Amino acid sequence: MFHSTTILGVRHRGRAVLAGDGQVTLGQTVVKQRARKIRRLYNDRILAGFAGSAADSFALFSRFEQKLEQYRGNLERSAVELAKDWRADRMLRRLEAMLIVLDASSTFLLSGNGDLIEPDDGIVAIGSGGPYALAAAKALAGSTELDARAIAERAMAIASEICIYTNATIAIEEL
Repeated sequence: MFHSTTILGVRHRGRAVLAGDGQVTLGQTVVKQRARKIRRLYNDRILAGFAGSAADSFALFSRFEQKLEQYRGNLERSAVELAKDWRADRMLRRLEAMLIVLDASSTFLLSGNGDLIEPDDGIVAIGSGGPYALAAAKALAGSTELDARAIAERAMAIASEICIYTNATIAIEEL
């Protein structure tokens, strides 16, 4: 599990949202409050967020952007090819990061083991606060009339109240 962040992806009722907190820690110390851990990619059609080492995550973002260009924005194909590279490439296998990537119709979690997971319900979270945000988002999606953005906002607020590695400075991108 990676500490120092929470990233939550929610696809619900035709909307896709990616949310990330802004806290960066170094050991036991908070060193930054407003980091941007999510990005818009491929002509703003795809969202990506990371948990783990910032340098490793930027390397993965770059590699993923190359895959998106190579496969003309096909999210699934790009994610599959990145997962294959991640599993096979010795340098990539040493990276300590996880990614959530999503568009209007698909959501994927990519891990350092070369795993590629597509959640059944379009809701996924990573980072130390991920389990809290995931549980809250699933409960809100199943029991309220909230839209994807409101679910993400509330779930991230809940995670920030529970996880010491997650703060309440939340960045949200929506498709």
